[in-house]
Amino acid sequence: MPLSHQFAMLALLALPIACIAWTVTHEEIFREPREFCKRCSETRTHFLVRKFFYLFTCEYCFSHYVTAAILILTRFQLLYSGWRGYFLAEFALVFLANIYMSFYNRLRLDIKHENVVIANEEKAQEEIETK
Repeated sequence: MPLSHQFAMLALLALPIACIAWTVTHEEIFREPREFCKRCSETRTHFLVRKFFYLFTCEYCFSHYVTAAILILTRFQLLYSGWRGYFLAEFALVFLANIYMSFYNRLRLDIKHENVVIANEEKAQEEIETK
């Protein structure tokens, strides 16, 4: 596979990985299972059980497992064939997916900030109009 095709696949495969990892670890649809996992990760006595439940609350941790599943489904290898290609693809996809999630989180924060500013300006305008 040409190098340009591999990098295009890398950029494209990181998108669903980021989407799945973000949705499971942040969005409302998975809130109840995530809260259960958070409680278990804080209260269970066995170390491995705590770490297992923690992975469903951390987008970085969860993205490793989503990436492994995507690599199994797609058989995508980066630069080398065989286990070395899978190894490089795993970490490159996790890296890129987490960059995507960071950009998305920053965008959400900017939108929330703008909404707060707009709401404050509208409230101030209403107060001026009522006086």
